[in-house]
Amino acid sequence: MNNTHTMASCFHPPPSMTTNRREEDSIILFSSSNSPDEYSSASSSSSSSPLPTPNRYSLTVANLSYTIHHVTILKSVTFTTQPSKLLAVVGPSGTGKSTLLKIISGRVSHKALDPSSTILINNGRISNNNQLRRLCGFVPQDDDLLPLLTVKETLMYSAKFSLRDSTAKEKEERVDTLLRDLGLVLVQDSFVGEGDEEDRGVSGGERKRVSIAVEMIRDPPILLLDEPTSGLDSRNSLQVVELLANMAKTKQRTVVFSIHQPSYRILDYISDYLILSRGSVIHFGNLEHLEDSIAKLGFQIPEQLNPIEFAMEIVDSLRDSNSSRSLLSSLSIENENDNTIARKQEFRSLFDVAEISFLCSRFCKIIYRTKQLFLARTMQAVVAGLGLGSVYTRLKRDEEGVAERLGLFAFSLSFLLSSTVEALPIYLRERRVLMKEASRGSYRISSYMIANTIAFVPFLFVVSLLFSIPVYWIVGLNPSVHAFSFFVLCVWLIILMASSLVLFLSAVAPDFISGNSLICTVLGAFFLFSGYFIPKEKIPKPWMFMYYVSLYRYPLESMLVNEYWSLRKECFSGGDMGCLMTGEDVLRKRGLDKDTRWINVGIMLAFFVFYRFLCWGMLLRKSCSKTTL
Repeated sequence: MNNTHTMASCFHPPPSMTTNRREEDSIILFSSSNSPDEYSSASSSSSSSPLPTPNRYSLTVANLSYTIHHVTILKSVTFTTQPSKLLAVVGPSGTGKSTLLKIISGRVSHKALDPSSTILINNGRISNNNQLRRLCGFVPQDDDLLPLLTVKETLMYSAKFSLRDSTAKEKEERVDTLLRDLGLVLVQDSFVGEGDEEDRGVSGGERKRVSIAVEMIRDPPILLLDEPTSGLDSRNSLQVVELLANMAKTKQRTVVFSIHQPSYRILDYISDYLILSRGSVIHFGNLEHLEDSIAKLGFQIPEQLNPIEFAMEIVDSLRDSNSSRSLLSSLSIENENDNTIARKQEFRSLFDVAEISFLCSRFCKIIYRTKQLFLARTMQAVVAGLGLGSVYTRLKRDEEGVAERLGLFAFSLSFLLSSTVEALPIYLRERRVLMKEASRGSYRISSYMIANTIAFVPFLFVVSLLFSIPVYWIVGLNPSVHAFSFFVLCVWLIILMASSLVLFLSAVAPDFISGNSLICTVLGAFFLFSGYFIPKEKIPKPWMFMYYVSLYRYPLESMLVNEYWSLRKECFSGGDMGCLMTGEDVLRKRGLDKDTRWINVGIMLAFFVFYRFLCWGMLLRKSCSKTTL
């Protein structure tokens, strides 16, 4: 027993010693990005936030149980935490730590919870996820940030989305305050990056602080973090936890975070611990309480381990002791009158001009800075146009030239439709950010889709021009200006259709490999039933629908009509008996007796809108599913 009390004194030194240690750690925290002088000025200015400080909010969870697919993830979890305190959720892997935080943050449907489960904020029962998302900020384990934005740009866009009623100056001040408070001033103009060798960006600890800052923009009274120290070294882990402790104390916030195995120095900043094992609470309370529980079981904590580390080794004994069975009765839960927090009713229209303008600005920056997309697509279009032009230089107006033109159109279609596949990984990366931002109400998914369209349509038009100009005039297609203009329009619509298809499939596919396979399969099927390889009359009836939905059919027909319609009377094959093949004969052989160019344009525009509408529906469905990150 004496050894136990000795351990307790080691983790809880005299107040003067604790104060000195925290001052030293503060210097360590901000020395990576700011000077100690900046840290002192940040502390003094932290109370002068441009936003009004919300009231203090306590969080209470009672009898929380969650079962999915007949597997119990959480069982009767009960705890409470107050403002200015740090509550650490600890436990072995697979014990439900992340699930617990997702439920509290409103990322899991309440319908999936046990009816007796109760979540209270300030002793008011929460009845739906919208209330939780409004009051709780949630930082997931993965830092889903846009790597091509700088740290300050990331926070500014978050401020624009979240602080609608604030002025531009207030948003700027809010961002500057967070940059100082979180020690990000010196890296504010650095790209966030992805942390790999090719796109290093800021360090892992700085990236984690950016994720925290994004959630703190709207100043939520309750902050939940899923393993914020995961993947960080001991120094960065200490910095993050000390930052959370300072934030909880100075701004009177309620902070709950999960951590796998805290080190000695981290323990000094944590107020209470919630230890889970197999989804059940085996300990809730401070460090002294845990040490007493361990001592009562007859165990002695080794000197080389801290109490939390040792508790992880004896979780079975702690669980069997059922030390938390009286926890519910010890909590003061005033839930008899169902004191439900008032729900703020908001009407949100389908479109928001401000959201769309902010997203368009962000998209334009990303397009310009995405070298793989910007340079690759433009250079690809120029090289392909010049390459095809050099292969089909000055086609003759004879029977052989007719066949070569058909081959040129078919290959161009195949190239243009397949050239959009490289945007798949970019869309997949943005989808994770979109789901996280949409889940916390930053903007509507419809606004994202409209902004994506507005930003990419001009860029894709430039790509279509870079491809069309060399290939059209080098090959020597119909010299009419009207025919050339329609050819450019047709190429533009092809690229737009392909981008919409890839965008939709990126919303369906779980990862790049499956998405790439799906795109190749769909495009291959469209090409097969386009009418180029198999005439319409030869397509089996069960597959006839593919002929009508093929993205290749309508642009191929449009290009043929555009090339030969004004040359219907011109001879393309002659002999002793006169003209054997006119432009009209070429069209009739392909079943094109009428000028269907503008009808096909309408159909291609419909495909462009249809696939984007499907993408919107799929993303909306994902955002409304049980778990939204």
